[in-house]
Amino acid sequence: MKRISSLHQYCHQYQKSIDDPESFWEQIAEDFNWHQKWNRVLDWDFQTPQIKWFENAKLNITDNALDKHVEKHPDKVAIIWEPNHPDESVIKLSYRELHDETCRFANGLETLGITKGDRVIIYMPMVVQAAIAMLACARIGAIHSVVFAGFSAHSLADRIDNCQAKLVITSDGNFRGEKTIEVKKLVDQALASTKSVQHVVVFKRTGQPISMKTSRDIWWEDLVSNISTKHQPTIMDAEDPLFILYTSGSTGKPKGVVHTTAGYMVYTAYTFINVFQYQQNDIYWCSADVGWITGHSYIVYGPLLAGATTLMFEGVPTFPHPGRFWEIIDKHHVNQFYTAPTAIRALQAYGSDLPKKYSLESLKVIGSVGEPINKEAWHWYHKHIGRGRCPIVDTWWQTETGGMMISPIAGVTPNKPTFASLPLPGVQPVLVDKTGKILEGMNVKGNLCIQFPWPSILRTTWGDHQRCKETYFSMYPGMYFTGDEAKRDHDGYLRILGRVDDVINVSGHRLGTAEIENAINAHKNVTESAVVGFPHQIKGEGIYAYVVLGDDSSMDHDTIIDEIIQEVRLFIGPIAKPDKVLLVPDLPKTRSGKIMRRILRKVASQDIQQLGDISTLLNPDVVQEIIEKAGLAS
Repeated sequence: MKRISSLHQYCHQYQKSIDDPESFWEQIAEDFNWHQKWNRVLDWDFQTPQIKWFENAKLNITDNALDKHVEKHPDKVAIIWEPNHPDESVIKLSYRELHDETCRFANGLETLGITKGDRVIIYMPMVVQAAIAMLACARIGAIHSVVFAGFSAHSLADRIDNCQAKLVITSDGNFRGEKTIEVKKLVDQALASTKSVQHVVVFKRTGQPISMKTSRDIWWEDLVSNISTKHQPTIMDAEDPLFILYTSGSTGKPKGVVHTTAGYMVYTAYTFINVFQYQQNDIYWCSADVGWITGHSYIVYGPLLAGATTLMFEGVPTFPHPGRFWEIIDKHHVNQFYTAPTAIRALQAYGSDLPKKYSLESLKVIGSVGEPINKEAWHWYHKHIGRGRCPIVDTWWQTETGGMMISPIAGVTPNKPTFASLPLPGVQPVLVDKTGKILEGMNVKGNLCIQFPWPSILRTTWGDHQRCKETYFSMYPGMYFTGDEAKRDHDGYLRILGRVDDVINVSGHRLGTAEIENAINAHKNVTESAVVGFPHQIKGEGIYAYVVLGDDSSMDHDTIIDEIIQEVRLFIGPIAKPDKVLLVPDLPKTRSGKIMRRILRKVASQDIQQLGDISTLLNPDVVQEIIEKAGLAS
């Protein structure tokens, strides 16, 4: 697949993708192996909604992610696995070995009665077997649903029930930093309240004692022992579901976002190769977990479809020391590194001297994903990790989009701190006001919508198409509503301001929380912050800022708070000045690193009677500490 290599070429390709999107994507799709070509590139209706790409084409995605590369370069390393503890051995699987292991497990799944269309839950640590399980499901046509192995038994049970899974693939336990997590025990608890699961396949990772239920549970090694490494892939229709991935809504149970086979394949490969400017001898590392869409698209499918070498890391960035990320980059000569702003800010707190201990000379591109990156973290990342020479790809996309939508193309799109920059080819974003009127021109702010389908757009929410319609296609008829607010500057660059429900209306002025946080985080003593709205008798909504200070802050706290307020006044204006600044030891976060703003809103509103389930948080104890610091403890 030919990469975009200049800004001029990007402009040409982008315009081509807008003028004639069907021809544009058809030409890209020609680079893949198909059992049968499509008879129509695109059929769509955002009102229903119904979207079909490469209609009636036949394929199997693993033909393109595995078999194709086994023919060309069988001994090339497909996956490098770096364990939780550096003393444990690294695993490197070639494309031939990954193909063989996928086929063995696919054959094993079929002996358990798993067939095309069956749903399979994968609840595993970041081990190579998690990727093998995903690929094996895809090879036989089963629909996988990966659940992050930090979710509770209740959350797992909800997902099993929603998709009526027949099989759960898990491990005895997980290593994560200093912790050993009892994963199989959580699966047993979840299955006690569900009825659809017939078998549980257990990979032995930690060796801890577990309960194995006769006739239901089987060890991974027992399933694949003496099984053939030959497997003929199931032929799939272009629009057959590939996977379900659950994402939390603002209310109600998680939504099972459905992605289908052909469009997802074409889009993830195209965006991976272009955004990261991947070349065939590069080593690529995304630090996400396969339990999230980032892991699906840019650890497993996108890189393998491109014939890349992709690195999987089991551990956390601070174990056994806070230089672990930088150590791994040097150890494996990583060329492209993709991580979350939360991780960047956490490592930034350890100071700029730490990265100086590492070469990092192999890096060519560094990336950011998951949330808008604040200016201070952007500059620190660029200077101390990218050494001032690596372009940053600050990517915006969602579980629902399947792949990156707005992002610089490394070395092609000029970087601008905190701006996701320009839409990728095939992506047609618009900003609209609350009535749905499209805001033309530059220097405007509005709700971010997409007015034309791209190949990896979600097709439905599992078992509830009406919910899909109401959530994404009803707010602004004829458009996909992202739920995010953004602004377009004088260069046409887009900056994501945060979720619409994370916008605070202060005296009639709509202020994005990300913008206020960006200003607060610019203070030299601030490590991280989170801003929420709370009821205000005069303004309607006031601004409540939770601020985490660095370890080196020896100044008087009242002085720091005054300086933070002045920083916000300076960056945005008096209207954005926080009404309350609370210094806290940490922010409550999910295990994927997202801040739980729902809890912070409750505390800010002095409504702490019903905080909901906080057991799945990465740091549940911090909630009580915040309550006490807010003076709300009974």
